[in-house]
Amino acid sequence: MSAAPKIVICGAGIAGIAAAYQLAIVHGVANVTLVEAGNPLSLTSDKSTEAYRNWWPGPDWQMTAFMDRSIDLIEEIARATDNRINLNRRGYLFATADETKIAFLAEMSQLAESRGAGAARFHESQSSAYVPSAERGFDSALSGADVITDRSLIRRHFPYLAPETVAVAHARRAGWLSAQQLGSAMLEAARERGVKLVRGKIVGVDARDRVRGVTVEHDGTHQSLEATYLVLAAGPMQKEMAQLVGIDLPIYSERHHKVSFADTDGVPRSAPMMIWLDAQYLPWSDDERAALETDEEARWLLQEFPPGVHGRPDGGHATLLLFNHHGEAVEPEFPMPDPPPHYGEISLRGMSTMVPGLRAYVGKPFRPYVDGGYYVKTRENRPLIGPTPTEGLYVSCGYSGFGVMASCAGGELIARHIVGALLPDYAPAFLLSRYQDPEYISLIDRWGDGGQL
Repeated sequence: MSAAPKIVICGAGIAGIAAAYQLAIVHGVANVTLVEAGNPLSLTSDKSTEAYRNWWPGPDWQMTAFMDRSIDLIEEIARATDNRINLNRRGYLFATADETKIAFLAEMSQLAESRGAGAARFHESQSSAYVPSAERGFDSALSGADVITDRSLIRRHFPYLAPETVAVAHARRAGWLSAQQLGSAMLEAARERGVKLVRGKIVGVDARDRVRGVTVEHDGTHQSLEATYLVLAAGPMQKEMAQLVGIDLPIYSERHHKVSFADTDGVPRSAPMMIWLDAQYLPWSDDERAALETDEEARWLLQEFPPGVHGRPDGGHATLLLFNHHGEAVEPEFPMPDPPPHYGEISLRGMSTMVPGLRAYVGKPFRPYVDGGYYVKTRENRPLIGPTPTEGLYVSCGYSGFGVMASCAGGELIARHIVGALLPDYAPAFLLSRYQDPEYISLIDRWGDGGQL
């Protein structure tokens, strides 16, 4: 790297903070500035389930290796901070009541194993040696996934699941953490090493021949910051920021929402992250169904809903639910529009198909807190991390629903690009330049979903 570089990072979400942390703490870069229009970790980084997994069935090994590296780095921070970040390793539990999906779960587990996620273990009798996850801690040696098809074994270990459940796949190097504490720990350490935080929005970039500086606006005033390198890590504002230098990034946004509510009767506090793999019709009573049939505006609630409702316990007496049954691309706007009609009720009823204990809340006063954010995605659902055609300009974005879990490896990778350090083998998979490869473009059509729940 040239002498005394000045690095400006646009965005103090978890991706931008992780980049600043790596540059300052690992590489000793002295002049790093985070520019953030709002409060750090507030735009999208606090809107997720805060979960992580290395279980990526496809399309190849790069995402698994990338996530394994990120989890390694997260675990390092957990150990260094006496687990201030509340990291656990309870796993992800994928469940189905559809016998035709048993083969699918087996195939996905074997594919994940072939891509480096760990062994696929099969439990087909009640005497099988399945090892439950610990409620606390993250030092389990288990990785891969346990596929359980014996219903008595499922009932023994997961008695709260719907009795119709015929199979589960328990992905083991997975769980959740406090994203706010992870981000705060990295930000505090980075600022102790001299990283500066400037409040404002980047409204101009001097990049006539290469990046030389940015203009920051705050409360109607403007200031100029010199920059040898500029990292765009602006989350849902990334496309707008890239357009300041004439780059149209191949990303789009989806609006997602999260439900949190007080729960003392439904989801056990020791449960893992749970995902229901089956499409469903929401459970309505006969009277409710008849009423919905006569209401033209509400009749859509009787339609079939897609797979993927998921949730987990959160803290002492809260449960988080997500059921993003609306996945259209949108333009980001703030403040965010109201959630879809009846989102809390739909999520509760949808999750109650998997965890019938949640039906205790149906028909009773239900006061969920619903907030939301944006998933920023590439077509194949892989991030963009690395240089752009503009010299000195780098991007770290497209983290979709896996930004928290990917942040540490993403920060490490962007820092290594900037300082010229040795890059990991998976680095080419996330370059913007991959879209200039005709062979890669043809592969995307065959890949489909790259790992989103």
